[in-house]
Order: sequence, then structure tokens, then C-alpha cells
Amino acid sequence: MTPLPHHRVDGPADAPVLVLGPSLGTSLSVWDPQVPALAQRWRVVRWDLPGHGGSPATLLPAGSTVADLGQLVLGLADTLGVASFAYAGVSLGGAVGTWLAAHRPERVESLVLVCSSARFGEPGPWLERAGRVRVEGTGPLAATAPERWFTPAFTESGAPAAGRLATDRLVADHLAVDPEAYAVCCEVLAGLDLRADLDRVTAPTLVIGGRDDRATPPAHARALADGIRDAHLVELPRAAHLAVVERPEAVLNALRTHLGEPRPAGMAVRRAVLGDAHVDRAIARTTPFTARFQDFITRYAWGEIWAGDVLDRRTRSCITLTALVAGGHDDELAMHVRAAVRNGLTPQEIGEVLLQSAVYCGVPAANSAFAVADRVLAELAELTESGELRGLEEPGVIDEPKGN
Repeated sequence: MTPLPHHRVDGPADAPVLVLGPSLGTSLSVWDPQVPALAQRWRVVRWDLPGHGGSPATLLPAGSTVADLGQLVLGLADTLGVASFAYAGVSLGGAVGTWLAAHRPERVESLVLVCSSARFGEPGPWLERAGRVRVEGTGPLAATAPERWFTPAFTESGAPAAGRLATDRLVADHLAVDPEAYAVCCEVLAGLDLRADLDRVTAPTLVIGGRDDRATPPAHARALADGIRDAHLVELPRAAHLAVVERPEAVLNALRTHLGEPRPAGMAVRRAVLGDAHVDRAIARTTPFTARFQDFITRYAWGEIWAGDVLDRRTRSCITLTALVAGGHDDELAMHVRAAVRNGLTPQEIGEVLLQSAVYCGVPAANSAFAVADRVLAELAELTESGELRGLEEPGVIDEPKGN
């Protein structure tokens, strides 16, 4: 079994998932100020960088890249049974989110980048820091970390006690980091350049920058916001690099505004299989009487069954078509013929499924199913030839049932 990063899960087990990534030199506790509020509506998953907090240093061998950190997050999500998630990350943790959103867009529903960057400066200083840590350990860097993380007003002798306490805890986390793992993370940052990937990010994105951040100055946040299509930018006054700690309420409010009300788990899978147009119409028809049923099918049918990784979606479409033939559910069958095409089945393969159904479900049932499938496939072919079809999501293809 592949080792996983140390992690913590807070919030309802059936809630949509929000993954939170940490900054270099910190642990998952850097998000402590926001988690109690976020966990009321989200299943919050926090993870530690290799060699940080409780994560083994061996998770990130020398020569690793941000892609390797991204794969650790995907492995964690897969182990937790999470098909897609919202993601928020600080600094290096934010860069991991950028990589995920650019290279695995189907997994990232929404993205928040806090005091992060697409490129953290020239490689030289990072490589120099890596060498220094290998020789001296993390102690000297931990001693000066508050100067990089916070404004003087947050850490000086006259600062609020809460600020001094938070600083002490973070410094303790920094001291506990494995030196070799910290050095490898520095080398990841030295080689990191995501500028060419920014236009691949399609998830709704919020960029938060601290106006007093010396590690990733406001220009870095603006470059992210400019490079990611339709990204929103929030710049926080009186905030340095760890804005999540120094301005916790401001960061929380920005997160809540961007993330909005969490969609029921499974909504991303439902949209991927049935198409946005169908799901939007189903949601628009929802009434107070049908609302609980819509939530039920989204969470259980799409959030658990269709989101499973044992069977691929092509196979699930074959099973679904057969079950609908057996039950005589012709309206649902029409919808899932289109879904089967979205999942990669050809008309010939759909015909084979219906022939198989004729043997085991009965010829009359299969006869009706062939009539439905023939009509739907002809309509889809006509729309494809005319150029009117866009991802099998155009309204008005046929009347949609009011179910899933």
C-alpha cells in the first residue's frame, strides 16, 4: 500500500470535501483558525507536507517535483473515496492546488490560492537554503520565520497574546520539520514554474494576497489572477505571508464568499455523466416536495455508486442500461442512452447491451428499448452533423425526465 501523507478530517462524513494544503515549514495546524467554521458545512481534509507534522520524510525523495506532491494529494483523496473536491492552499500548498487544477481538472471543483505563486523566484536562493538546512538543520530558519511570516505588529512585544501564542506554535512546528524533507521541498520550489499552466485552470479560482507579504509579494498574487481565466483577487491589508493566521477572519470570509454553499457530494460526477444542461434543468424543476429526493440521488447514486473506482463509467453505463430495460423505465433509458454516449459507448456497443438484455430481460422489453435508443441516437447524430451538439448538453434534445 502506498504511504499517505499525515492528514486530519473534520466535518460531516457526507458533506462535500474541501482539501486544505499547508505552507513550507508549517503543519496542517496552520489552518486551525478557519477549520471550526468550515467544518460546519464541509468535510475538511488537511494534510502535512512530507517531513512536516506527522508525514514521513520518505514521501518526497530527492529529485521530486510539485507533481509528486500533487500525486500525494490525489492518493489521499482516492483512499478517502473522494472523486472531486474544492481545494485551498497556502504558499507551496497553493502551488500544489494550481498543479492539480491544471493537470487533473476533473478532480478540482474550486480553487483558492493564499499567498502563493506560479514561480517562487530564482532557483539560487532556494538551493542555497536547501544546502544550509542540510548542514545546520531547521533551527536557524525557524528562529527567523516570524519575520517572513508576519508583520511586526503581529509578533512584536506589544502584539495581542493570541498572535504571540500562534507564532510560538508555528515556530515549534518549524523546528520539528525533518531537515532533509525541508531541503527537498526547497528544491521543489527552486524548480517550480507553473506560469505556462495557468491558462489550463478552469476551476473557479480565488487568489488571496497579503499586501505586506515579502515571501510572495502582491505582484505574485496579481500574476496568478491575471493568468487564470476569470480568477478573482483579494488583497488583504495588514497581512504578510501566513495571512490565514494573521488575518483569519478576513481569509475565512473570502473563502466562504468564493466557495458559497457547498454542493451536495456527487454533483460533479452527476454533471460529468448527464451534462450540465440536464442537471441544471433538474435543479430548476426542484420543489420543496422533491428537494430531499434530489439531494438523495446526488449523494448516494452519484456521490457513492457512480463515483466508485472499481468499475469504470462505461461499465456502469452498460449495467444501468440493462437495469432500465428490465424495469421498463423508457424515459430514464433515453436519458442514460445519451449518458452512455458521453461515457464513450458507441451505438454498436449500446446495441449489444440491448441484445444481451433481450435474452435475460425479455424480447418485449428489449423491443421497446431499441425503439427508444434508435430515436435518441438518431437525434444525437442529426445534432452532431448540424454542429448544434456541444458535449451532449444542448437543451431540447428530448423531454427530460424529472429524476436523476
